[in-house]
Parts: sequence; structure tokens; C-alpha cells
Amino acid sequence: MNRHLLLVEDDAALHRGIEFTLKQEGFDVTGVYKLAEARSAVAGGERAFDLIVLDVQLPDGSGFDFCAELRASRNETPIVFLTASDTELDVVRGLDLGGDDYITKPFRLREFLSRIHAVLRRRGPGTDARAADEPVLSSGNLRLHPAEMRLLKDGSEVTLSVTEFRLLSLLMAHPRAVLSKEQILRQLWQHDGAFIDDNTVAVNVRRLREKIEDDPQQPQKILTVRGAGYKWNG
Repeated sequence: MNRHLLLVEDDAALHRGIEFTLKQEGFDVTGVYKLAEARSAVAGGERAFDLIVLDVQLPDGSGFDFCAELRASRNETPIVFLTASDTELDVVRGLDLGGDDYITKPFRLREFLSRIHAVLRRRGPGTDARAADEPVLSSGNLRLHPAEMRLLKDGSEVTLSVTEFRLLSLLMAHPRAVLSKEQILRQLWQHDGAFIDDNTVAVNVRRLREKIEDDPQQPQKILTVRGAGYKWNG
């Protein structure tokens, strides 16, 4: 079955172009132009979405707010933001809210498709199949189950985005090894890392610390090695 994408974009010409490109690539696409339509599509669809392409500025609200709503309701569908703003503040805000990627307009279709495929690979069956052969990773009060994409902290489940799960898996699989931002980018985004700002790593590390550290301001599990990268203290 083809991957099912939700496209939320109010610019009619851009919407048609993106939808056509995605369908040519083999995706099933549900296209909407407003947040109200997006909410209805997510809530009432008989088939779940594999990814949401989400414009930030929409006629009836902000894509950032919609992303926050989804994450608050424990909906972890990958989200790729589209926006005309490329300020660092907006990029960081989108990632902090739980977005998986951030593409600024105008963009090249090759780059757009590459980044869509990269996000889906993090979620896709190939990743799950590999994970099925991986043992449970334990460290202190944490137990990571790769086959189920589940994290338990003190026996209680912690909700992780796909990117957070892959980052934590990478760190826990290499305890005490210092991993540079470049190494993490290559592992998490593979060859598509060429399009990703290394600030993305710092944002995801911060989000992960907020979920697993007892005191995120004084992390004991994910340590920063200044000038070198990060290491798992396990």
C-alpha cells in the first residue's frame, strides 16, 4: 500500500504542484487548505497518515499550533513544515514543538522529495525490521525496546518522536563514545543530511533531555563534550 500523506497548504498553485509531484512519486495524498479541514482529516479519516506536510501560515491559524495540538494528543505522525520564514527562531520553534523537518519556500523539488523520503525512512518498515533483531537496551532507570519503538522510564512509557527514538537508540548503543554532530547527522539522516542544519541535532538533544533526564538543566545521561559532540553516560 502506498504511503498516505496529508498536505496542508493554502496557496492553490503551490498546493497543486506539490500534490502532483507527490502523486507522481507514488504517494496517496489528501490535500486540504485550512487547519479546520486538517483537523477533520486527522480525526475522521479511516486510514492513518504516514506524514503531514504542513504550511505554517494558514488562513485560519498557525501550523505551529496544529503541530502542538497533535503532539499534546500523543499523535506522533511525522510533520514536515513549509514556510517562507527561514529565521533561526522559527526553525527552532518548529522543531521544539515536535516537527521532524522544516523546509523554506521557495524550495527545489528534488530537495523537497529527498527530505520527505528521509523522514519516512526514519518511520518506515525497513527501520522496524532492523529493530526487530536488536536487543533491549538498558541504562539505569531506562529500557529501550527497538522492536516496539518504546521507551520505559521507571516502568512508565515515555512518548518519543521517531527522530528522538533514533537519536536515543544511537547514543545508548554507543555508551561513553563521543559522537560529533556530523556523525549523528549522517546516522540519523543518512545521505540526506546534506540538507539538514546541525542545529537540528542540538534541538533534538534538548527535547530528549527534557523527557529522560531528572533535571534537564543538569543532564546526567546525555552529556555535552564541548567542541566534540555528545556522549551517553551509561
